[in-house]
Amino acid sequence: MNRRQFLKNIGAGTAALTVFGCNMPSQKASAAASNGKRPNIIFLLADDQCTYSVGCYGNKDVKTPQMDRLGNDGVIFDNHYDTTSICMASRANIMTGMYEYKTGTNFNHGNMKPEVWAKSYPALLREAGYLTAFAGKFGFEVEGYGFECGEFFDVWGGGPGQTEYQTARNKSMAKYAKEYPHSTLSYGAFGQDVIKQAAQEDRSFCLSISFKAPHRPVTPDPKFNDVYAGKTFTKPGNFGRKYADHLAEQSKQGRQYTRFTEWRYDTDYDGVMAKYNQLIYAIDVSIGMIRDELERQGVADNTVIIYTSDNGYICGSHGYASKVLPMEESSRVPLMIYDPRSKTSGKKLRSQALTGNIDFAPTILELAGVSLPDNMDGKSLLPLVREPSGDIRDHMAFMNVWGTVPTHSLSALEKNWKYTFWWYGGKGMTPTEELFDTANDPLELKNLATDPAYSSDLERMRKAYDKELEAWKKQAVPYNDYQKYGRLFDRNIPWSSKENIK
Repeated sequence: MNRRQFLKNIGAGTAALTVFGCNMPSQKASAAASNGKRPNIIFLLADDQCTYSVGCYGNKDVKTPQMDRLGNDGVIFDNHYDTTSICMASRANIMTGMYEYKTGTNFNHGNMKPEVWAKSYPALLREAGYLTAFAGKFGFEVEGYGFECGEFFDVWGGGPGQTEYQTARNKSMAKYAKEYPHSTLSYGAFGQDVIKQAAQEDRSFCLSISFKAPHRPVTPDPKFNDVYAGKTFTKPGNFGRKYADHLAEQSKQGRQYTRFTEWRYDTDYDGVMAKYNQLIYAIDVSIGMIRDELERQGVADNTVIIYTSDNGYICGSHGYASKVLPMEESSRVPLMIYDPRSKTSGKKLRSQALTGNIDFAPTILELAGVSLPDNMDGKSLLPLVREPSGDIRDHMAFMNVWGTVPTHSLSALEKNWKYTFWWYGGKGMTPTEELFDTANDPLELKNLATDPAYSSDLERMRKAYDKELEAWKKQAVPYNDYQKYGRLFDRNIPWSSKENIK
């Protein structure tokens, strides 16, 4: 089934893009894409990579020369958050530019509707004449099509579920298995082939690669066993349970709390981190493979590269592990954008602006010259690439509605502040608030919610929270169990009125 048939099947037809607030590309624009005049776009996504796994984010223990080079060539973003910190929902956010409650997509909730996918950046760019390619972990199902969405791309190397570290076990990537038995480098080879194909066809391309690394259970490429052999890693300043006393009891009810010991951060920190960082090192090598091919094909100067992660990772901070929760290690992730056409390129610049994974679809569409659908919550990051000292928003939301119910929560983020309302009041717990000054206390060592000296900051962040919740109430999809959170997350409704909400 081709793209036009797909649109017809969901009752939209090709005119749907206008109905959804997006203009169809003109024949002239499509011709420009065919001639390679519009920029090529490469979107690279790690799985579970935290900021302190990258050298250019201040970690001297790790080796990430290609990531550091990419950041120095472009702009490094220091306040970039995934608005939901779990893979299925985050990837839906990325593709569509919408918050989770509008994509309706997450584990334990439901799959993506075809009409939502029709407004994703890969769908719109292909309609606009770009050669579109995807490899790696797709991360969610489109209803009626499952994980196997190859028919929606010109080149497909994606797979269902978590995919596999063994290349041979990834059906769409099996041809790379002999030369690249570990999947991470196979994705670098896939990227090289897409770049060559686009050059041969003289077309602009959008290449999206979603690495499995460094997702658990970890299986690093043995080719790089020597990189961190015997390495001692510096623990973060908030490592261990002694830094968890001030955190909400609700946040300790999920598997993120027990995995601190289950995954041996407490007893084998160096061993665990060596494998984690070894997996990331292989991604770094893959980035180099892709950039080398851009140079060989003569298209490096017209190719924008975006690198980030679907969520962060808590590697023992506060005595937690994994992701999902609003703490910095879980919600804030690396982001580097390199646009060689920008006057800021090569100047080693950083942006302190508040940005999120909902911003990628608008950014990619603007790069391609495609009008944005009016449903998107995100904003284009291109103004920040051109002027890193600027800002694009005052506040943004972070949410979790997956896993153990007490851990479900909504947070409001500012560039320097984070507020979370923990609504759950069962099992002897009391609804509570957390307020962190993330600029002066990035390790989140002091909850300021009860400190009178910060009452004005608390009130401002409460208002930002209420504004984000009001948007949820008005815009949440009427399916997949998202409506109830409008009441559950409401600060002004007592726990006694929420206990029986299913």
